Amino acid sequence: MTKRVLVPLAQGCEELEAVTIIDLLTRAGVDVVTASLDDNRTITASRGVQLVAQTTLADVESDRFDMIALPGGLPGANHLNEDARLHHMLRQTVQQGGLSAAICAAPKVLVTAGLLDGKKATSFPGVIEQQPAENMTFVDEAVVQDGQVVTSKGPGTAIPFALTLIENLLGPDKRHEVESGLQLS
Repeated sequence: MTKRVLVPLAQGCEELEAVTIIDLLTRAGVDVVTASLDDNRTITASRGVQLVAQTTLADVESDRFDMIALPGGLPGANHLNEDARLHHMLRQTVQQGGLSAAICAAPKVLVTAGLLDGKKATSFPGVIEQQPAENMTFVDEAVVQDGQVVTSKGPGTAIPFALTLIENLLGPDKRHEVESGLQLS
């Protein structure tokens, strides 16, 4: 059965992170659904690149996903964090056995949703250390997974982050297949 992942796109998101997540998961055969937070599906990312979401969050709010992956960037991560629907969807995805993932400034959304309480996590330097979850341990590594939650540091860690998401969804063989096609070394 094809895995389904939601990538919410907020105005001011980090384009490198968003496109890397979408691209690598698509290469792995994942059904990636991009959704804007409102009816404006044209997203102007943090560096001015325009992205177009396939749908809106309202249209997929009651759908079930195997994972929700949040790109960071500012003010994008702040917009994601202000959306109560997204907090609910992240919690529900984890309760149903799925994964919640966030990179750069977006782990703050996982803090607000209560998903980093008692967990190990990382983010762009200074983001979640200033607003820590209860009993959270900050780990200064490129990608940190603790149970059903995966976090990562920033644009430069987007590829290993996306590969970790692939491995979680489809296993190490699929990760290796996608990774070897990227010619990282």
